[in-house]
Amino acid sequence: MSGGFVVLEGLDGVGKSTQVALLAAWLEGAGVPHLVVREPGGTPLGEAIREVVLTRDLDVGPESELLLMLAARAALVRSVVGPALAAGKVVIADRFALSTLAYQAYGRGLDPDRVRPVLDIATGGLHPDLYVVLDLPLQDSAERRRGNASRPDRIEREGEGFRRKVREAYLALAERESGVVVLDARGTPEEVHARIRGLLSARIAALATTVVEGQTQDDE
Repeated sequence: MSGGFVVLEGLDGVGKSTQVALLAAWLEGAGVPHLVVREPGGTPLGEAIREVVLTRDLDVGPESELLLMLAARAALVRSVVGPALAAGKVVIADRFALSTLAYQAYGRGLDPDRVRPVLDIATGGLHPDLYVVLDLPLQDSAERRRGNASRPDRIEREGEGFRRKVREAYLALAERESGVVVLDARGTPEEVHARIRGLLSARIAALATTVVEGQTQDDE
């Protein structure tokens, strides 16, 4: 897994944050150097944009939302993700570019063909080694969101129609884009984690071997 960059994606309520934490704990136990990031966020600029886009009750149009998300991502790639990958770490991200296509392009009704070029500017051409799209039926994800005690953010408050468009976009993108796998998110967190672990174990093992060999060579 060249670069060691894995992204968990999906609708709000599918359990991404829980699975990111479980995956990080697994890597920690395996002794694999890693870094966890979230989008938008991860840098001072990204966290400020996160507050504007998700927390404040502002009238943020589709184009403004897109550009704000891309600004946060550009800062994250340049300051955090790029250096971590260069250092040989596995980077686990809670969302990346696929979210922009699903939410800001298809969800908001923007032309994906016009979004992709500016998306490439924000990522600097960086592509994850693997996207894992956690998928749930809309009713199941809605029930999980209702069980969450935190106040829903601006995007989470969008209606059923918006969420249906985003889910359909994820499934369609998984069929067309390379390196995107849809994973059933039904079941307990431990059951879902086992599915993710099975998907990643061979890749992580190969990367861990590479990291250890590189450290041995440096010591010599």
